[in-house]
Amino acid sequence: MNETYSAVAGFAQTWGLLYFVVLFGIVLAYVFWPKNRKDFDDAAQIPFRED
Repeated sequence: MNETYSAVAGFAQTWGLLYFVVLFGIVLAYVFWPKNRKDFDDAAQIPFRED
């Protein structure tokens, strides 16, 4: 049983890290994509608008 746990834990750590690194890269690509700049600039100004 202990060997199975170690194998599963090793698999989860390795592939989980890879999954989150890829996900982080996708988020960064979305944030810094030139087409999205206007949307983020507009969202950044929301606190300064007077209704």
